[in-house]
Amino acid sequence: MYSTLRMPSAFGPEFDWTPETIGVVDSSFFWGYLVTQIPGGFLAARYPANRVFGTAIAASAFLNMLLPGAAKMHPGYVMFVRILQGLVEGVTYPACHGIWRHWAPPMERSRLATLAFCGSYAGAVVGLPMSGLLTEMLGWETCFYFYGMLGLGWYAVWLWLSFERPSKHPTITRDELVYIESSLGPVTSKPPTSGLLGALPHLCMTFVVPLGGHLADFLRTSGQLTTTNVRKIFNCGGFGLEAFFLILVGSTDNTTFAIVCLTLAVGFSGFAISGFNVNHLDIAPRYASILMGISNGFGTLAGMLCPIVVNLMTKEKTPTEWQDVFILAGVIHICGVIFYGIFASGDLEPWAEPPKDEQLQMEQTHLPQVSNNGIGGGGYGGYQDTGLVQSDWNDGTNYKTWEDQNGTITTNPFGTTQPQQFDPNQAWEQSNNYYSSNMQSNYGTMETDSGNNNQKTFYETRAQYVQPGSAY
Repeated sequence: MYSTLRMPSAFGPEFDWTPETIGVVDSSFFWGYLVTQIPGGFLAARYPANRVFGTAIAASAFLNMLLPGAAKMHPGYVMFVRILQGLVEGVTYPACHGIWRHWAPPMERSRLATLAFCGSYAGAVVGLPMSGLLTEMLGWETCFYFYGMLGLGWYAVWLWLSFERPSKHPTITRDELVYIESSLGPVTSKPPTSGLLGALPHLCMTFVVPLGGHLADFLRTSGQLTTTNVRKIFNCGGFGLEAFFLILVGSTDNTTFAIVCLTLAVGFSGFAISGFNVNHLDIAPRYASILMGISNGFGTLAGMLCPIVVNLMTKEKTPTEWQDVFILAGVIHICGVIFYGIFASGDLEPWAEPPKDEQLQMEQTHLPQVSNNGIGGGGYGGYQDTGLVQSDWNDGTNYKTWEDQNGTITTNPFGTTQPQQFDPNQAWEQSNNYYSSNMQSNYGTMETDSGNNNQKTFYETRAQYVQPGSAY
């Protein structure tokens, strides 16, 4: 997201900036980006993650339109705006995990998350060549205004179409709802040519990332590999191949071969998205947004240091200096592969499991609601978020029937309603589909129904048994 436009490449020779200034401006984005990684995770956990994500993109788009004016004034102003962009965009990746926490079933996390992440690479495929054309035809300032307006327009559509969680989506089907919730460098070529060459690695990523996500989920759902093995294979394989091709780039003098190797290096790294980038959802889905903020924050350190280190290593801009840069990058990748291969896991961590009282509340929330008019108060087939368990007898008396942990059956009459003429066994048979067979029943809390003072409601944390003859 942060790589939409590289400042020095966009401005070109119009600005007399030293290599040191360019390096500092280039890394200034990451100064802000690092600061909001962990706070972004907490924001996404505290507030609707879809709103956090959309607002961050809109703010960054607005700031993008300030960059041409800032550049004409002083490099310091560009740094200031870029730091602000980093601050707001630092919450985006944690917010993505906050969104998938509610929307991605466990066995579909790889392909859904990677499909979302590949959008940034697909954007580069379109954006880099388009930036070159806009720069050549209308001037470099046009790129910043165009993408800024495009981002604000996207935000309006996002607010209309996105929802925090499935239960808040107005048009989601009951089957979908139950299924989801139950599972839980400096430019030397002309702009168009440079844009096309720069887009090649991202084009490769656009195809590799979703392919890797589908393949990873297939290996998990088919039982061929455990989640831990899948994460290690894809992460170590993707980054290992990237390291191999980066070292080849640093070992050749052939420009065409170097471009091919660099494209393959970036492309194969797309398989790693199905490893480390989804791993937070495996080990701690409740804290995925926070963990994403922490890990992405450490990763941001490389973004801060990389432009500075590269400028120090390439003072003369000779091919040999650039070869050393790529070899160093490959070695760093190998170190990361070894570390991940030893310590990574795809199992849910004990500290990430919800407390018992919260777990009971979650189970209560996912039970259907039943009123004296049938399931959901609107005949059979309705669905609500609360777990009202109430029986109706044809004599007009409401009964609540439950089984405690000792197996004792209790039936309490409370209140009266008009007799209901329906087959209670049929009601039980249809509603039974929503209960898990391994659940035990516990006592809940009896309250007055706010919608009808003549009714009493019993919120039961788990339900397993209802006396035959009742509409549960």
